Amino acid sequence: MFMLYSQSLSNTYMKKLFFLLLVPLLCFSASSFAQDVIRLQECNNPDILKQVDSLKQLYAKDGFVVLKEASITMESEYEMPVVVPLQEGSWYQFVFIGDITSKLYEVRMYDWDEKMVVYQKKMWGDVDGNIISFSYIPKFSEFHMMKPLQVNKQKKKNLCGYVMLLKRTKQ
Repeated sequence: MFMLYSQSLSNTYMKKLFFLLLVPLLCFSASSFAQDVIRLQECNNPDILKQVDSLKQLYAKDGFVVLKEASITMESEYEMPVVVPLQEGSWYQFVFIGDITSKLYEVRMYDWDEKMVVYQKKMWGDVDGNIISFSYIPKFSEFHMMKPLQVNKQKKKNLCGYVMLLKRTKQ
C-alpha cells in the first residue's frame, strides 16, 4: 500500500514539475511567434471627442456613469473585440462611435457562450450616422464581448473609433 501511495505521489509531483517547466516554455515560444496580434491603440479625433462629451452629459442626466471607455485605432472591415464583465440585472448602455468618413458601422455583442445577444448596423446616411448605442440588461453575471466594426470608403487602416460602457446607477 505504501508503494502505491508513493507512486501516485511521485506521479503528482512529476505532473506538477512538468507543468511548471512547460508553461514558461510555451509562453516564451508563443510570444516569439505571435505577429498578427490585435493591440489596442489610442487615436485622437476632435470630432469624435466632442460627440463623446455630449453623450456623457446626456447619459449622466439619465443616471448613467461611465465604467469603461477607450479611443481605439481600427482598420476598415476588421472587428475590434472588447471584453467586459457584466452583472446580472444591471442596466448597461454600450456606445460605439466610428470615423465619420466610414460608410458602414456594426456592433455585435456575444455572451459567455458565444451566443450573439445584440446586433446593430448603421449606414453613413442614417440620422445618427456614426454612433451605435444600445441598452442591455444581462440575464447572468458573466463576461460579454462587443465587436465593433466599420467599413471605410477608402479602406483606411488607421480609423478612429471610440467605445464606452456605461451603467445606470439611479432609478
